[in-house]
Amino acid sequence: MAFTDPQSITISAVTTPLPRTSQESDESQYTSSDGLIKLSASHDLAKAGRNRRVLRLDHSKLTPDPFKPAENVKVNMAVYTVFDIPPAGYPNAEVMAVYTGFKTLYTASTDALIAKLLGGES
Repeated sequence: MAFTDPQSITISAVTTPLPRTSQESDESQYTSSDGLIKLSASHDLAKAGRNRRVLRLDHSKLTPDPFKPAENVKVNMAVYTVFDIPPAGYPNAEVMAVYTGFKTLYTASTDALIAKLLGGES
């Protein structure tokens, strides 16, 4: 079963639609029309005794080349969440409760924990 098509994301007050561009049995991808933003959801089940579910956002942009400022270069980054779950013992409701606690931790105080992480703190 796939997510709703299209997905959309708002980055810096700009909302971008992400229509589904690929769907396989264990992965779907949603990509912006310019190809600079891609959302993917994948499932790797019972490899090494674990179920791994990943939601990933890849973002690219053109920026001046630091060595040749008159030229642009494409750069990219990714943000993703991985759920690494044993095949048995954690029902979805419990996984969701753990995730909700984690999300509350990193979004508290206007994402202060993430800002500190990006600043190199640990």
